[in-house]
Amino acid sequence: MLKVGVIGIGSISDSHINSYVKNERVELVAFCDVNEKRLKEKAKKYEVEQCYTDYPELLEDKSIDAVSICTWNNSHAEIAIAALEAGKHVLVEKPLSMTVKEAKAVQEAAGKTGNVLQVGFVRRHGDNAKLLKQFIDHGDLGEIYYAKASCLRRLGNPGGWFSDKKRSGGGPLIDLGVHMVDICWYLMGKPRPVSVSGNTYHKLGNRSNVKNLSFYKAADYDPSINSVEDLTNAMIRFENGASLLVDVSFTLQAKKDEVSVKLFGDKGGAEIEPELMIVSEQHDTILNMTPQMDTLGFDFAKAFSNEINQFVSCCLDGTENIAPVEDGVEVMRMLQGIYESAETGKEVYL
Repeated sequence: MLKVGVIGIGSISDSHINSYVKNERVELVAFCDVNEKRLKEKAKKYEVEQCYTDYPELLEDKSIDAVSICTWNNSHAEIAIAALEAGKHVLVEKPLSMTVKEAKAVQEAAGKTGNVLQVGFVRRHGDNAKLLKQFIDHGDLGEIYYAKASCLRRLGNPGGWFSDKKRSGGGPLIDLGVHMVDICWYLMGKPRPVSVSGNTYHKLGNRSNVKNLSFYKAADYDPSINSVEDLTNAMIRFENGASLLVDVSFTLQAKKDEVSVKLFGDKGGAEIEPELMIVSEQHDTILNMTPQMDTLGFDFAKAFSNEINQFVSCCLDGTENIAPVEDGVEVMRMLQGIYESAETGKEVYL
């Protein structure tokens, strides 16, 4: 059995907790959160007896084998390092950190301790991504030289800590773009990024005046807080000549929300979102192929379940970690480079 503690029990932690509960090899033993009211409510709901408001106290418990870190972005690196040094395996929500310097410090701690550090790149664990990767690994797409991804919300600034740059590190790029960049880079074979060129825009604010559409709001939603960008777009160039275009928004004067991930190779192409489709050419004919599976799109709950099960297997069985700390560092290099490019108005070489 893997004895697990969860640090930070806000909204995203539910996906971790529910997946741990379903795993028969896990004993959920401790919660930690600065919000005592929420802490007591969650502990009662999941019958967790050990509760802490200060994470170092949780880490002192020698019986805890592993932790999920579901806190604000600005504490990811600090808590991950402390947990590793306390002898715990770590699953840390994306992004790994807010800076490359912090990411490298986590990598160093993971290397020294030898404990598992898995980054919460949950889209890697979706059934659609897992199936597509089989086709890619067998060469069906050939050389993937171009990818394009969008996650555009017309009205979707969650407010609260998401909109406070000091706690989040940024807006839609670091919150949504981290997923878009990562899933493309992962499926492209993780080529080394060499340069980025990006733009950020602060044009619309959080548009809290709009009343006719509902959207996800952070637990600490406060419309007066907004120090992050509305929109980011970027181009990333890789050492092998491949390129990636990405754009993400919290708010945009768009007809509707949009999530799209496309990859193009010299033998075939694929769309993974909104639904999986594989493009091929056979006998002088272009084919659009739709796999037969329960869900063609990204199944949020199933992907989290897959992610947690993978983490547990890494900890107990030594299974290969498909979202290691090194990948978290590389994705952070790309994100930080995009923000730097937007600020300076110049292409940034990595």
